[in-house]
Amino acid sequence: MFAPVILSLKVASLATIIAFFLGTFFAYLLTKKNIPGKSIWETVLILPLILPPSIVGYLLLKVFGRRGLVGAFLLDTFGVQVVFTWIACVIAATVVALPLMYQNAKGAFQSVDRTYELAAKTLGSSPFKVFLTVTFPLSWPGVISGIILTFARAMGEFGATLMLAGNIPGKTQTIPTSIYYAVVTGKDEQANTLVLVMVIFSFALVFGLNAWLKKKNDRGLAV
Repeated sequence: MFAPVILSLKVASLATIIAFFLGTFFAYLLTKKNIPGKSIWETVLILPLILPPSIVGYLLLKVFGRRGLVGAFLLDTFGVQVVFTWIACVIAATVVALPLMYQNAKGAFQSVDRTYELAAKTLGSSPFKVFLTVTFPLSWPGVISGIILTFARAMGEFGATLMLAGNIPGKTQTIPTSIYYAVVTGKDEQANTLVLVMVIFSFALVFGLNAWLKKKNDRGLAV
């Protein structure tokens, strides 16, 4: 019963790491730089949050499937099949959770006072050094929020995962797909246990995040 829990934690952790780097990179790029077609890029990044997960999964299947552009290349060149593997779970979770990381990082970067960044540049710091020493540290609370919400969303991903990875016990069966399978097959006790695990885990994540942000804000007001 706990195999789906272990797989979900593994998938969510990897998806969060990937989404963190991609979301932070694109948020900084589209917030701080003049990029052609910025609105189009931003729309593409946010789209998985709006589209039904089944549609996102179908599109991913067209890309990573055996006949897909990327899937066919990987299969023919390296003999690697993406669909119906735990890697497919990671891809689906990353794509669906990425918008949350991007939106939180974007909001965090926009909240940074430009005066500090300009002062660092005036003192001779390179753009990369300004990001590491000024922009990112000042944006940290927003970025942390993005990481927590991204992880929670990746843990709960269902539709796109079912389309791309399927529901193979011990291989691609995550908590959400396991709950679905348990309900369909009448295994109410297993479904109840997994639902309880997800609810408690998600509650703890969000509650902990809110408590940390409140404590940080209170500390800031005290100063």
